[in-house]
Amino acid sequence: MKSNEIRRIFVEFFAERGHLHVPSSSLVPHNDPTVLLTTAGMQQMTPYFLGLERPPSVRMTSIQKCFRTVDIDEVGDEEHLTFFEMLGNFSVGDYFKAEAISWAWELLTERFGIPRERLRPSVHRNDEFAFAFWRDEIGIPEHLIARLGDEHNWWGPVGTTGPNGPDSEIFYDRGEELGCGRPDCGPGCDHCNRFLEIWNLVFMEFYKEEDGSQRPLPRKNIDTGMGLERISMVLQGVGSVFETDLYMPVLLKAAELAGVQYRQDPKVDRSLRVIADHGRAVTFLIGDGVFPGNEGRSYVLRRVLRRAVRHGRLIGIDRPFLTEVADVVIDMFAEHYPNLREQQERIRQVIRHEEEHFGRTLATGIGRFETLAADLRARGETVVPGAEAFRLYDTYGFPYELTEELASDAGLTVDREGFDRAMAAQREQSRASAAIFSDEARTRAALYANLTGKPTVFLGYETTEATGTVVGILGAEAAQESAEAGEQVEIVLDQTPFYPEGGGQVGDTGNIQTDTGVFEVEDTQRPAPGVIVHRGIVREGYIQVGQTAEARVDAQRRADIRRNHTATHLLHTALRRVLGEHVQQAGSLVAPDRLRFDFTSLEPVGAAALREVQEIVNQQILADSPVQAEIKPYQEAIAEGAIALFGEKYGDNVRVVTIPSFSKELCGGTHVNHTGEIGLFVITEESSVASGVRRVEALTGRAAAEYALRLQEMSQRLVRDLHVPLDELPAQVAALQERLREREREIERLRVELASVQIGDLIEKAVTVDGTRVLAARVEAPNRDTLLQMGDRLRDKLASGVVVLGAVIDDRPALLAMVTRDLVQRGVDAGKLIREITPVVGGRGGGRPELAQGGGTDPSRLDAALETARSVVERQLMG
Repeated sequence: MKSNEIRRIFVEFFAERGHLHVPSSSLVPHNDPTVLLTTAGMQQMTPYFLGLERPPSVRMTSIQKCFRTVDIDEVGDEEHLTFFEMLGNFSVGDYFKAEAISWAWELLTERFGIPRERLRPSVHRNDEFAFAFWRDEIGIPEHLIARLGDEHNWWGPVGTTGPNGPDSEIFYDRGEELGCGRPDCGPGCDHCNRFLEIWNLVFMEFYKEEDGSQRPLPRKNIDTGMGLERISMVLQGVGSVFETDLYMPVLLKAAELAGVQYRQDPKVDRSLRVIADHGRAVTFLIGDGVFPGNEGRSYVLRRVLRRAVRHGRLIGIDRPFLTEVADVVIDMFAEHYPNLREQQERIRQVIRHEEEHFGRTLATGIGRFETLAADLRARGETVVPGAEAFRLYDTYGFPYELTEELASDAGLTVDREGFDRAMAAQREQSRASAAIFSDEARTRAALYANLTGKPTVFLGYETTEATGTVVGILGAEAAQESAEAGEQVEIVLDQTPFYPEGGGQVGDTGNIQTDTGVFEVEDTQRPAPGVIVHRGIVREGYIQVGQTAEARVDAQRRADIRRNHTATHLLHTALRRVLGEHVQQAGSLVAPDRLRFDFTSLEPVGAAALREVQEIVNQQILADSPVQAEIKPYQEAIAEGAIALFGEKYGDNVRVVTIPSFSKELCGGTHVNHTGEIGLFVITEESSVASGVRRVEALTGRAAAEYALRLQEMSQRLVRDLHVPLDELPAQVAALQERLREREREIERLRVELASVQIGDLIEKAVTVDGTRVLAARVEAPNRDTLLQMGDRLRDKLASGVVVLGAVIDDRPALLAMVTRDLVQRGVDAGKLIREITPVVGGRGGGRPELAQGGGTDPSRLDAALETARSVVERQLMG
């Protein structure tokens, strides 16, 4: 049974039973800062289970894209994956255990046709209902039902509060030949791979309190998850997920590119599996708006992409190839995920750019290893430290095997235990970041959910002042009835003019006043759906729940924000017109003092293009066009050409902000009424923030006017000081810069001449030690480059000998040692020499046998260090 047929049957089966088919959410979690990537099918359901949002249906089913980072380093065997798809059915307070078990069994045995005798369930040891249902209703003999503990059959947050409960897992028996032969071998066996878990049925029936106690949930939920890759493996009768139709086309493409065959060489097979998994992962991550970088999910993408490239190199692919792999992935999955086809060219561009960049990094890493190996040999050491091997892995993308191979070629070994310790530390960090909810986030979410029974009404589109009622006050740990002067709290009103941070726009500030107190609002947030909280401090008196309050937004600050937000929409459209429709928003900041707009582009935006963008925006401002906002059904807005932010979560009805004949975007922020209110738009900077993402920063209104005045003052001062007209300023500055460069070149030439004069005198100071000429002398050198040049010339003049030079540079002693090649062969080592004499000046150093440098902190001991050098050379010659 092909994977497409499995998808269809699964969705149709649950649709027939009243389930709404919910589309997969993005791999980038929406409004969930506690997790890097979507890790499970239930993740988008969590707000419904917690009561934070109203579900579109109490019965839902989905096929969810998922990505887990914990097992990245294990990918390459026949089991572990990063990217996968999770089939799931969900109940929010509707059906429970009996239906979940019955339907799972019916689907597996009747629709998928899996023989009953090949399926084995497990239950939590204390779940009597599930055990009895499998035995009495499904007909599984008692001895074939595994009763396991918390580590196997309990789902929930470890050590935190929140919904949780027992689960029942369904295993597929792959055959006795894959078993361990132990009498107790069964589901959950840690000694073999005979029993493959294919479906997990989670019964969320408890809520764990902060004290560890469990209270029954008033509405019990069902969350199930079945990996598409595993069920495909079972139904297609193959030995691993990589042999299913979800992987084989990708794997075979990689084999074709490498000129190899699968199942001929275990090492080659491992690399092919890595490329197949990571090729899928990279394609989907970029398709969902992730770009390579050095932090967070961007680093995850970079890591898996580079790991795929490395394994391509290991099997002989010595050119960029991942775009071809991505094309196969897109052809396979575009039917189910149309955005892959829509984003195909961008996916290819990002992969090509990163792969070419990594090719250069790989060469740099090899250079780094060669330097490391030379230093180790110079010190007489034969083991590459584990920390250095991990640094090669983490910084340059070297797998341990590659470092081990290079070390072997260099006559070295690698400290595997040290590498494993460093790797374990990183894995622990990855596991910590993979939790679906952090302790604080989960606890806080529950507080907000229980605070008020209905959503806060937002009045800020029409006014900056309003009257409301205090419906909740939250302290650091819990809700409270009142707050006294000096307390930092969060206040919730039944209605408010304060805009909560969202869509790139910062939260409003201002004050809330009751008959008994004044509360200064320092920030406004929406920490849970439907709840707007005002964060700040009670400045006077006290505030109490139930009081009537006058809420006043800082109107001038809000006006500045509105100007910047509307200007952001103008900027977005202008960039698309100048650079092309491929430009997509990748982030923004709308603050009172500035705006920042991130967008997709692999190349810098040139000065001419930036000028054109700025001109387009200011033309729209001068046109004083109306800015209109209206609520429409989502599909209608999209059909009319409104731009939706990729990966953003929208409801059935959306707010559309339109500037006629120019811009139409889905947006919940606050805007000016006419573009003329923006006043002036000035771009101040364009830069790169990540691979494939550029950033434009700009000013409007008062900030732009102030910026223009500062520029005017500076240009007038330059005109006055340089005695040139304004139009000639750039040419005059360029001329001054060229004159400065000429002076610097002249200074450098004079330095070289001065060094040459010294060299003639220094040669005469060379002494003979055991038949070898040794020159150890103090010189005048302004920098290390000059010191190095002097050493080169002195060594050349000696032809055979040792040169040790010392100089005081920037009030610190600097030392240089050079040894001619014939003496290196006799055992003289500049690196060892420097390491022996630098402690005399309170420092250290090192290098190669031919050249080494060092320094210290005590310039008064420089002559003593040079004197020591002669005896060290003599010892090396004799030893």
